[in-house]
Amino acid sequence: MKKIIWIFVTLLIVSCNNEVKDYVTLKGTLKNNGVEKITIQGRNGFSKEITVDSNGKFSDTLKVTNGIHVIDSGSDKITVYLKNGYDLNLEFKGEKFVEGISYTGNGAETNNFMEDKRSFYMSDLANPKTYFKLDKDAYEAKVAEAKSILKGYKDKAKNLDSIIDRMDVKNEKMFFDYIDNNYEKMHANMVRFAKGKVSPVFVNYENSNGGTTSLVDLKGKYVYIDVWATWCAPCKREIPFLKELEKEYHGKNIEFVSISVDKPEAHETWVQMVKEKELGGIQLFADNNFESEFITEYGINAIPRFILLDPEGNIVDSDAARPSNPKLKELFTELGI
Repeated sequence: MKKIIWIFVTLLIVSCNNEVKDYVTLKGTLKNNGVEKITIQGRNGFSKEITVDSNGKFSDTLKVTNGIHVIDSGSDKITVYLKNGYDLNLEFKGEKFVEGISYTGNGAETNNFMEDKRSFYMSDLANPKTYFKLDKDAYEAKVAEAKSILKGYKDKAKNLDSIIDRMDVKNEKMFFDYIDNNYEKMHANMVRFAKGKVSPVFVNYENSNGGTTSLVDLKGKYVYIDVWATWCAPCKREIPFLKELEKEYHGKNIEFVSISVDKPEAHETWVQMVKEKELGGIQLFADNNFESEFITEYGINAIPRFILLDPEGNIVDSDAARPSNPKLKELFTELGI
């Protein structure tokens, strides 16, 4: 009889130990010791603050709606997949969240997969220009290389959460469909507007400071062109970075030119925004919005778009890095600007 009771007790203990928790356990150590708290944000308005001690350690439990959440330190953010029952330990690779996280514990496999994918989409392999600039054989080889890398990530994640798996399949298909559907046209454009080719020109665009400006007026200096519009949110997000660049390179051998492709009825909005936001550089209004010859010559149908020209009016990069991208200043340094 005692033996039967002990068997029952043992089974009960095992059953309790195997019971799935209805909450997430999250712990880790930040490498940035200046952070006093982090916030976990998720769907349906979910938000919870977690205290970080003087050694950068944190630990807490959260009852979540399963899905992608954001870890926010106030100046730094990164995504994590949380599901009730997960018991995750986060090892931050550097002081900045963008440097990545290694995960251990229940739920680590899915989150390490997401980290692998994030590193891919931050690399040149996620930049369509990497593929579009190649001839057909090299293009096909590069696509095969990228797909092989992504398959390797998936092969490692044998127990990938089904939600992330479905999202990943959809996103990967969208990415490669875009590359494939646009290769011929974009490759032709990149050949046509390759480095060293003579740039199309704009003539007599209205200048916010009065009069008009043509590209030929700027000969003798590098010209960094920002094609934007007052209604374009991504364009406006670049404005603070562009203003900083203009300030840093003031007096150097480069002109910063912003060309608005707003429609005529938005002209006054453009005038007011230039004034209110104290936009620097050379602020121009295109002569026929997206139908302006300069815009159509470059095949621009999405903004913001940035173009860098050399002092002779030749193309350095027809689809240059944004002001917020550190690679732009690296290019300026290489050019001796």
